[in-house]
Amino acid sequence: MELDEGQAILLGPGEGESIPGAHRTLIVKAERGEFEITEFECSPEFGPVPPHVHDDHTDSFYVLEGEVEFTIGDETVRGGPGTFFAAPPGVRHGFGIPGPGRARFLNIHAPGARFFAGVRERARTED
Repeated sequence: MELDEGQAILLGPGEGESIPGAHRTLIVKAERGEFEITEFECSPEFGPVPPHVHDDHTDSFYVLEGEVEFTIGDETVRGGPGTFFAAPPGVRHGFGIPGPGRARFLNIHAPGARFFAGVRERARTED
């Protein structure tokens, strides 16, 4: 099913736009003005994504499999399946995959912040 603004979204496992990258699989599940959702599967060699701040959206994570290590301000917290983390605008955060295995998680940006435009551009320049 093609993602179409103004329409319902129904995607099965593995469906959505795949954006290639080193040590990770990224599948776009939704890309709308009110939110953007991606499913990440990363190996420990991915990242880590250094701590940063967003001024215009909340950056949220929901761990499905494996473990993700979150930086929240100056603290580091490890979370497994079922862990949810949301960094509202202005909160310093980052993440990494501590291993030993892969991790799979949802990453939600609300409202939409044109996150995937930057990811697509980086993927093109990595080729």
